[in-house]
Amino acid sequence: MNFSDKAVITGVGETPYTRGHVNKSSVQLMLEAIRNAAADAGLRPDELDGIIPPSGIFSEELAANLGIADMRYSVTILTGGASAVTGIQDAATAVASGLANHVCVVGGWKGYSALRPKPGPKRKTPAEPGAVPKALSKTAMTLSTRDFYAPYGVTLPVQLYGWLATRHRQLYGTSPEDTGAIAIAARKHAQLNEKALMKDQELTMEQYLNARWISEPFRLYDCCLETDGACAIIVSNPERAKGLAKKPIYIAGAAEGHPYPADDIAARPDPFQIGLSYAAQKAFDMAGVKVHDMDFMQIYDCFTYVVMLQMEAMGVFERGGIADYVKGGTIELGGACPINTHGGLLSEAHVAGANHIVEATRQLRGECGERQVKDAKLGLVTGWGDLGDGSIAVLHN
Repeated sequence: MNFSDKAVITGVGETPYTRGHVNKSSVQLMLEAIRNAAADAGLRPDELDGIIPPSGIFSEELAANLGIADMRYSVTILTGGASAVTGIQDAATAVASGLANHVCVVGGWKGYSALRPKPGPKRKTPAEPGAVPKALSKTAMTLSTRDFYAPYGVTLPVQLYGWLATRHRQLYGTSPEDTGAIAIAARKHAQLNEKALMKDQELTMEQYLNARWISEPFRLYDCCLETDGACAIIVSNPERAKGLAKKPIYIAGAAEGHPYPADDIAARPDPFQIGLSYAAQKAFDMAGVKVHDMDFMQIYDCFTYVVMLQMEAMGVFERGGIADYVKGGTIELGGACPINTHGGLLSEAHVAGANHIVEATRQLRGECGERQVKDAKLGLVTGWGDLGDGSIAVLHN
């Protein structure tokens, strides 16, 4: 279905981003973000008639707490960090086809306080909503990891994605300074964002290169933050958006894609053929644009190398071409195409990429103050999940 410009973002909202200082559950954080997004749009929460929650959260629970008597659309997307942007595609399809009028895509969790290991004896605690429940834990990816990777000590994303980064370095000569430019750009942008956790904590290339190893070739600042928080985005039918509080932001194109095989990096004929390799051109074609038309890009940045792989998959530069592209501050504010203008997962907060959509919306509204991209009219957001699932949305004002 071609839903180009048949759906708009009318409201965005978030909670404060913290590291374990708020005594709220993930559901409470999401409800706060949804109410903030509804207020931003000029809607009552009970006027929403669709909810796309993250895995492990039931839309019925959110709807009951929001007073939504007639929820016409709900779906749960199980693609990890690609889910929020894939949710934009699903919400756009729903409102463009008349299934719903206002669909809320919500992301959030207690990614620091509930999931991070704590010192002291292990205690049994109730499962934190937002974490992957047992019923959903036996996916193809987790079964592959359990059966074939874990026996050799590979259990964490930083190890799994390390294979991709190491292979890329061997084939194309990617240097630490190349990916360091991504981490430094994110940190520079966070200095202009009062909500960013890394505000007032600058980062130099020397600090980046001298940081401790997490799992080679990833150093500390190659890795995203662990945070608590939630974000919500309301997607509406353009007719229903008339008269609302904020200027609507149009969804020009969106798509999702999955690598082959999706559950096993080592078995892929081409390890750099990721989900976005399939999705990006579909979204650009729907929107009638090219990748270099973008005024900014909000790129899912769980790791610096993942940003680079997505940029290659979208055709921003050829494989191995990052060194030339990032010279002269191309990806920083004031450059040809700034990325992650809020600081991203690396320096603002990790809300599974939903905060990237919030930032893109505000950039296109012109609401970003010191970090505002001048005359921003067109931008994109990407998502990355599991072992390379990808999603993309192209937005314009």
